[in-house]
Amino acid sequence: MLFRNANIFVKEGCFRHGAFRVTDGRFSEVLCPDTGEQGVDLEGQYVIPGLIDVHSHGNSGADFSDGACDGVERMARYLARNGVTSFAPTSMTLPYDVLGAAFKTAAEFAARNLPDCARLMGIHMEGPFFSEKKKGAQNGAYLRLPDYDAFAALYEASRGLLRIVDVAAELPGAAEFAARASKLCTVSIAHTDCSYDDACAVFDAGASHLTHLYNAMPGIHHRRPGPIGAASEREHVAAELICDGQHVHPSAVRMAFRLFPGRICLISDALRCCGMPDGTYELGGQEVFLSGGLARLADGTIAGSATNLFTCMQRAVAFGIPREQAILSATILPARQIGRADQIGSIEPGKYADFVLCSAELERRAVYLGGVRL
Repeated sequence: MLFRNANIFVKEGCFRHGAFRVTDGRFSEVLCPDTGEQGVDLEGQYVIPGLIDVHSHGNSGADFSDGACDGVERMARYLARNGVTSFAPTSMTLPYDVLGAAFKTAAEFAARNLPDCARLMGIHMEGPFFSEKKKGAQNGAYLRLPDYDAFAALYEASRGLLRIVDVAAELPGAAEFAARASKLCTVSIAHTDCSYDDACAVFDAGASHLTHLYNAMPGIHHRRPGPIGAASEREHVAAELICDGQHVHPSAVRMAFRLFPGRICLISDALRCCGMPDGTYELGGQEVFLSGGLARLADGTIAGSATNLFTCMQRAVAFGIPREQAILSATILPARQIGRADQIGSIEPGKYADFVLCSAELERRAVYLGGVRL
């Protein structure tokens, strides 16, 4: 199928006018020569890769950690409708048996490859190797020290889908854990009260990711640069950013893109209340109260977000981030962090033909999965 007369977001990170072809659900040609073939006229619309959310707990009343296949399916359908065509569902700090059940469910769901659902391309294991002081909305009853054997068992249960694992850098054994776990997946520093030196040790051991920058970690101080300083000066480290307009001030969003040039990975950190009305919901065994788009625990702690990644990308642009950079941060950058850049994240021959038609202002108009319009 030929799609012509489009402004295509190409791998170089810019828009070019032309045509592209989809064969058997994958891009087969990009910027095809004009042969006069009729094809589908996209009427000058802007075509961007399907977005990839590598930190999303749930939506539509479902949470990945529930371990229910129908819940994951509901999540994946909501994401696809909203232009997020691939995702790595994210677990919470919970007992190992609960995590194992959720990871097995993810593997079963991924194998089904449902046509109207976002592709489950990984798992993000957020917890339980966290600091009590910076646990945020994580359940402190289930916090544990870094345990490679427990992680390896969960990796096996996921059938290799576990693509990001988090650890607080100040915990005993964190550097040793990062050195071993990084051979299997991306290791991220998260929910941490670590010093600059602690963070350096874990990054130098193999970590290459920073979970939800600014949130659940020490802020930057000129004498105590902490994990943000350590991460920003290492070009192999990418940093997640929740750009829902609630978790991070617009000025800090702009600062983040300057601190991590070309290395910001936009995420939603969405909860089961995403796409739902105001009310009371559950997160890791704790009540969450959604009001006016903001989700909090009973003690007032901000939990995850109630915003999908497409809206986060749009808000990044509204906050002053160049449109093209925001697109990269929601597509190819997250694809790289979960080791899937050879399959998703850009409009290139051989990759899944998952794309979104937009206006020049990134207003979503249509979503395609494998070249088929939803």
